[in-house]
Amino acid sequence: MCGIYGITEKNPQIIKKIINKCSYRGPNGSSIYSSEQVTLGHNLLSITSQPDKGKQPWKSINENVLVYNGEIFNYNELLIRFRDKFYPKSTCDTELLSWLLDQYSYEEVIQNIIDSMHSFVFYNKKKNEIVLSRDHAGIKPLFFANTKTGIIFSSEIKGLINFVEKTNKIDRLALACTSMLGVNVMRQTVFNGINKVLPGETIVYDLTLKKIKKSFRTLIKPFSNNKFSKDEFTNITSKVISNSTLGLRKFGLFLSGGIDSSLIAYELNKHIDDLNTFTNKVEPNVIINGEDHNSDADIAKKFASSLGFNHKEVKITPEIIVEEWDKANWTIEEPRYNWNLPMYYFTNKFLNKNNIIVTMSGDIGDEILGGYQKYINMKKMKNKPKTWRDFLKIWSKKFFAPIKLNIKFNQNDLVDMLEKILPEEIWNPEDIANSAMALDCITTVSEDFFSRNDRYGMAFSMEGRFPLASKDYMQYCLSINSDYKFGSGDNETKFPVRTSYQDKIPNYIFDKNKTGWSIPITSWLQTSNIVKNKYLETVNTDDGIKEILNSENYEGNIKRAIIAWMFRSWSQQYNMTL
Repeated sequence: MCGIYGITEKNPQIIKKIINKCSYRGPNGSSIYSSEQVTLGHNLLSITSQPDKGKQPWKSINENVLVYNGEIFNYNELLIRFRDKFYPKSTCDTELLSWLLDQYSYEEVIQNIIDSMHSFVFYNKKKNEIVLSRDHAGIKPLFFANTKTGIIFSSEIKGLINFVEKTNKIDRLALACTSMLGVNVMRQTVFNGINKVLPGETIVYDLTLKKIKKSFRTLIKPFSNNKFSKDEFTNITSKVISNSTLGLRKFGLFLSGGIDSSLIAYELNKHIDDLNTFTNKVEPNVIINGEDHNSDADIAKKFASSLGFNHKEVKITPEIIVEEWDKANWTIEEPRYNWNLPMYYFTNKFLNKNNIIVTMSGDIGDEILGGYQKYINMKKMKNKPKTWRDFLKIWSKKFFAPIKLNIKFNQNDLVDMLEKILPEEIWNPEDIANSAMALDCITTVSEDFFSRNDRYGMAFSMEGRFPLASKDYMQYCLSINSDYKFGSGDNETKFPVRTSYQDKIPNYIFDKNKTGWSIPITSWLQTSNIVKNKYLETVNTDDGIKEILNSENYEGNIKRAIIAWMFRSWSQQYNMTL
């Protein structure tokens, strides 16, 4: 795991500055490759036992150059598959990836050979082109911007800000998307001039012509052509979680008390001795309308104890939230509708202090196995959408957008944008529920869950892994017709997991009501002076977005007030302006 950076010119000075700025992404070393055409940089977080042999930028047999951030989860299988052709000198998957890119087309490698989480840049000397690629689910980030000599790119937006003009000016379309969906799924970021490689996208950039000459996307499509088999599901799930244990560093699992993390914990217990598990514990706890923010923590502790894990509770207090508020909003880079961000930030800090290097979580399980009521509602719709655009209208209305910004933008405008950026190939009119799951995977999951884990984990030099986000596993799950994902009764969701693991995971996990990993921020804002004072300090400070956050849009509505607080904190950290 690492950070990758580059520019299409000979300029090691710029790349060295970006490496230094993002040094936390790779504390185990850094290096630069520079030629007349391109400069590539890398900083390393070592997961294997041979960090020196995995040093990047990596020169291939054909003298091409690779910088790579990620893991190839079918690495051992590929070693067997290519044993008569590929003779490795290390145990690093970087060597394998560079060899594959030498030998096969980019499409063949990315779409048909590797099952990975990745972002990489590959300099092909003979063709005089560079390839920018991001994995199928958008787990690993990659950003780029135009320059006078071509493009510049980085694992984080922060690395580009000082080298791209007027980045503190907000991109209005990106902001509009954020304001309506709660997260920005557009190509352009909210930072003027800085773009993202989209989830599953590979871009081929011609260094001679100074332009993109082609691109393609690796998509997980909701085929919905398979029935559910208990034995098959159990075997495939067990295998994919086993494959996620590559490396020799200390593992830590975010154990939420929910089905997905409990499933992963059960399977990891077969492969990792002395598994370290963590969950959050809110103090003081507030129970509102029967919602207990610590109910999951108590269940997680019980389950961890039954399996003999090294379990720790991460205490979350109003004081911690206030202390981490600005840092959390700065680290995440783009604004979000998620007031739990300071909790996530602090939790990663806590894991780092406990010497964790690789984190695991159950993210994306809900989105591929039907874990939300909204998927059931879509399946039961009487007037189902008949076109891709109609589907996008329904899908986009499901999001919580509590704050109304003073910008001229409506639902139709949003759908117009989404039609241009989201691939219709994942639309299956025969299975609306699975289509919604597939779309969630490359939008909110990628740009919220995975992005959050990457920024907060790497801020403390930790690699985040998501065993259920394997390409093959996602394709398998989204090929199971949604008829088989929902049972009957009060707990209708995730029928494949409930059926396959009913004798392996305790009923108290399956029977509990679904809750999120959250803090009682609305209550704390009303009852805690330290929280109220931080809020007032932030919202009463002038900044460049004050005109779109008119107080009449959020005063008197506590949820809107909290979102406004987050927007203002983010804006002030980056000195943003309209």
